[in-house]
Order: sequence, then C-alpha cells, then structure tokens
Amino acid sequence: MSWAVGRDPDRPGRFIGYGVPATCDHPGCGAAIDRGMAYACGGGVTSVTENCGLFFCGEHLTAFEPDDEGGGDWVCERCAAGEAPFDPTPDVEEWVTWLLTDESWEKWRRENPERVREMSER
Repeated sequence: MSWAVGRDPDRPGRFIGYGVPATCDHPGCGAAIDRGMAYACGGGVTSVTENCGLFFCGEHLTAFEPDDEGGGDWVCERCAAGEAPFDPTPDVEEWVTWLLTDESWEKWRRENPERVREMSER
C-alpha cells in the first residue's frame, strides 16, 4: 500500500499523502509541504496520539506529546493545548491543476463532477 495519495478520513474531499503538495495548515504560514505523515500532526492516521489530522511545517510541529515509554509524537500548538483545530488550508494550485488536467485522474473527474466544478471555479 502506498501513502502517496489517499482520502482524509475526517475531511471528505481532502486528499492526503506525500504525493499531495500543500501549504502548512498553520494560519498565515504558507510554507510548502506535502500532506504526508512526516508533516502530520501527531504522526498521521496511524498515530495513537490524539491529533487534529492537519499538516504542518517543522516550525509549527514543535510541541512533543510524550508517551509512557519516553517517546511520542510531534503535535501542533492547538493539540498540545487541547484546543480546537485550525481551519485547513485550501488545496494548492499545483494540486488542483493536476486533478483537473492529468489523464490519470479522468475517472475521478467523471465520478466527481460537483467537486470538479467547484475546483474549476476557484
């Protein structure tokens, strides 16, 4: 199984994985990242650490959530404080263009006309 591109289980319509170019979900940051596990709050979908499921640059994954064995996962400031998550950043133009034009996504476009229309109107 590849973690290159998948669907966010908590946010329908949002793609995740190291093959998905993105920007940091911290408000106003704008750092270029991907939505792979290396940038995932709490270590990603396989984490046992409570997390928001968003993706952050290294500057915004600085709070360490220790576990019983002395290890743990990096989490964002909101998860470290037990606060509500930030709003996710929109998809970057590079990713939207890929979804709307690459032949490998033709089937997805046929199956998701509403989403395609929404993305095309950005």
